[in-house]
Amino acid sequence: MRQLPPLNALRAFESAARNLSMSRAAEELHVTPAAISHQVKGLEEYLGVQLFHRQQRGLALTEAGAAYLPGLREGFEKLVSATQALFEAEIKGPLTLSITPTFAAKWLVHRLEKFTILHPDIQVMLIATALKVRFDLGEADVAVRYGPGEYPGCRVDKMFEEEVYAVCAPELMKGKNPIREPKDLLNHTLLHPVQHEIDDSFPTWAMWLRGHGVRTQGPIPGPNISPHWMLVEAAVNGQGVALVKASVAERDLESGRLVRPFAEAFPVAHAYWLISPEEAAERPKVKAFRDWIMAEAREHAEHHAELEAKQQLEWAAARVRLTESKAAKQTEDA
Repeated sequence: MRQLPPLNALRAFESAARNLSMSRAAEELHVTPAAISHQVKGLEEYLGVQLFHRQQRGLALTEAGAAYLPGLREGFEKLVSATQALFEAEIKGPLTLSITPTFAAKWLVHRLEKFTILHPDIQVMLIATALKVRFDLGEADVAVRYGPGEYPGCRVDKMFEEEVYAVCAPELMKGKNPIREPKDLLNHTLLHPVQHEIDDSFPTWAMWLRGHGVRTQGPIPGPNISPHWMLVEAAVNGQGVALVKASVAERDLESGRLVRPFAEAFPVAHAYWLISPEEAAERPKVKAFRDWIMAEAREHAEHHAELEAKQQLEWAAARVRLTESKAAKQTEDA
């Protein structure tokens, strides 16, 4: 099959034929009239036919040129239509998200409606998995992972850092064994996260108790619960005290389903990252989701900082009340 003529030459002829002017074609294609004339002449030589009558007052199509133009114009219209369809598919087509189950359940799902309202033409497909996402096989367009941020060949955006604190149901703070000091935790079931799912900087209960001056011997009893969102649910249901990620427990703390018996928060080494293939990072639907979720992440970080400051003030006041209560009891005993 004979090769097609050069595309630039075909564009030059189509524009010149439609405008019947080399100058107007040059303006339309942002080149010089000489360049248009050169491209058309080269096309005529390639085809072996004359396409224009060059007249003193302008151009006129030859019989061959007039026969060639409709099919060529239809071809360019199809190219434009195909390209537009591709852009629309990028905007309106499904956006597949690969999200770790805990992050999806406890952070993303209740926010996702805002994205669909902003972008009703983008159909979201959310896959909750902690497995390594294979972008090369088309498993997802975007992923969110908790980790060190090392994802070669991908665009990586840091969403926010994480920290860990102790939480429990409100009813555990009072009753037969009220929680007032770190040593009081030994009277309660301690719920453990499954360590292989988190980073080495995530504190264990042994580390937490030792850091608060509480001596223990041997392994700390209590169930190991995975995934992390189930650990939070176990704490909500009053099954014990858990060490949890702040982002996972935040909504339950705000609703009052959980409380923090102690205000100390421990930063951890890993963070949450938004990941997408480099070659797909600027696709309209991927960029739309990145812009939205990064704005949500900034809002989350600011809101968390406000809550943390409030918690520290409340904790300081509680410590004052506890000190005063102890002093009053000592006075009564004396």
